[in-house]
Amino acid sequence: MEAFWFVQVLKCDAPAQMPSLRLLKMPLFGSTFSPKKTPPRKSASLSNLHNLDRSTREVELGLDYGTPTMNLAGQSLKFENGQWIAETGISGGVDRREAQRLRRRNQQLEEENNLLRLKVDILLDMLSETTAESHLMEKELDELKSVSRRRK
Repeated sequence: MEAFWFVQVLKCDAPAQMPSLRLLKMPLFGSTFSPKKTPPRKSASLSNLHNLDRSTREVELGLDYGTPTMNLAGQSLKFENGQWIAETGISGGVDRREAQRLRRRNQQLEEENNLLRLKVDILLDMLSETTAESHLMEKELDELKSVSRRRK
């Protein structure tokens, strides 16, 4: 381990005295470095409320969260049974019954659309099969014509 030496000149009080010298060893890459210990962290929370279940918290602290509500474009909505429902019963000019009717109609149209797509797929399969059969028949016809020409 290498070390550098540093000379420190000390002042003297009286002018007749010679200044004294002191040699100080300054280690280079030495193991004498010791950082300050970090203070322990304070605990995040001294409360044990996070350990309580919801019902106990409601009883102890009177916390009643209620249903989530939000206001969008002047329309007040609440979250019930996994769906956002208009509190006033009117959703953008359409009442709840009309919205349910539209949902049912939409589902019927989607089912009809799926049925029509299935029919189109079946028709395309039938067309492919018929086309393949006609090509085979044309090929057989050409072969029969060539055989009949050879016999003549």
